[in-house]
Amino acid sequence: MRVKSISCIVLAVIFLWSCGNRSGNDLSEASNIIHQQPDGTYELKLEKAACYSDDVDPASNTAEWKIHITEPGRYKVWLKSATIDTTDLNYANTVKISFLDNQIEADPVADKIVGDSEEVTYPYYRADSYMGSFYFGEPGEYYIQVISEKVIPYEALNQSQTPADTKLVSVNLTPMKR
Repeated sequence: MRVKSISCIVLAVIFLWSCGNRSGNDLSEASNIIHQQPDGTYELKLEKAACYSDDVDPASNTAEWKIHITEPGRYKVWLKSATIDTTDLNYANTVKISFLDNQIEADPVADKIVGDSEEVTYPYYRADSYMGSFYFGEPGEYYIQVISEKVIPYEALNQSQTPADTKLVSVNLTPMKR
């Protein structure tokens, strides 16, 4: 009986001690949370996303970010692309952006062209596409996902020898003001 009691106490102490210590994965995940910038926007860069690629069906490639919403409200969703052709972004399929049960599905068009952006280099121009808006009802942490054939892991994109006509750069959430 005494051996069982001591064993239970030792196991309880080990369990409580291990729950109080974070593993390296938890710490790295916590540091990958996207926070609001001073101007109120959230910039979800592709290189900071967890990317999932499907060689058989690239249309299901997914990028995911964890964001910390501090100010509830409605946010405009902008897709930033690097493109060579400013008249056609060459997305073969619609782009799906979602969080929780909310989803935006649209074919990106170049609503705004930026020629001297620091985010892209020659021969590319930055094309901003307005995709819609999301409403965040309360502060907290949310996962944002983008599904598109243009989601290519940053490492793979840099290893490619042939430049793509269009590359997905980031998703930006901009607060809507009244």
